[in-house]
Amino acid sequence: MIVAHWPPISATLCPKFSGHVNKPLKGLRSFTFNSSFSFKASFRCYCIKNENPNKISSEEGFSVLGSDIPWDSGSIWSTMAFYFFSLHIPFSFGGLSVVAQILHQPVIDPQTEALSILTLQTLELIGALLLLNYTAKPGYRFSVFRDVIINLGMSKRPQDRHAVGWSSPTAVNNPILKEILLSSNVSEIACILVYCIVTPLLEETVYRGFLLTSLASTMKWQQAVIITSAIFSAAHFSGENSLQLFIIGCVLGCSYCWTGSLSSSIVIHSLYNALTLTITLLS
Repeated sequence: MIVAHWPPISATLCPKFSGHVNKPLKGLRSFTFNSSFSFKASFRCYCIKNENPNKISSEEGFSVLGSDIPWDSGSIWSTMAFYFFSLHIPFSFGGLSVVAQILHQPVIDPQTEALSILTLQTLELIGALLLLNYTAKPGYRFSVFRDVIINLGMSKRPQDRHAVGWSSPTAVNNPILKEILLSSNVSEIACILVYCIVTPLLEETVYRGFLLTSLASTMKWQQAVIITSAIFSAAHFSGENSLQLFIIGCVLGCSYCWTGSLSSSIVIHSLYNALTLTITLLS
């Protein structure tokens, strides 16, 4: 049996703690234990300044978006204008009017309306994919189309009910949306598909996958997020929800810049729309 005595514990403190202390700590007494060796214990405290000259600033390192993009930077706004006036407005704001004229009905019943919106949004999604693939650089065309499908990065939020009073899905407690949801199981499933799958895919592909990616290659990512979010909000033509849509756009844009993948922004977008549907249904 070996009798071991703990030596005084010395602690070299940081300069701001008045220098050096070398005193035994009270309360430590001799004790015995079964062992074949003895050891010393000492504790030292060091103030180490971690300097890394190669460290990237948080501002520069937040966004992982690069400058090499599949589209020509000179055609960004012409592509957006073509999408806006040839796909977005005709399908989102005029599509239901066309359906009403084809069916010879001044007002479409809720189930037909829900199925029509699903069809129109799907067509807009396909059109947006074809447009982005066609306007891509020759070496990127088929890869852009493939990557968008793999990332599930395209969708548009239906918000217009031009012929029958369709309003933005961002409006909670929307009586028209609630009427459609409660009309039948088919209508409810169609709304879920539109809001939680098709719309997030379309909008994230156009506004984050294309517009934000393109703008971030020519300016700071913060500026690109703000501009993209403002356009995203304005595209919904909803004055009362414009600020809300702008904030949501900033959140989605920052998520995309941070991860470099549309998956994160699509999931956030889908969850937000699902929450809106749930609140509307339960209100």
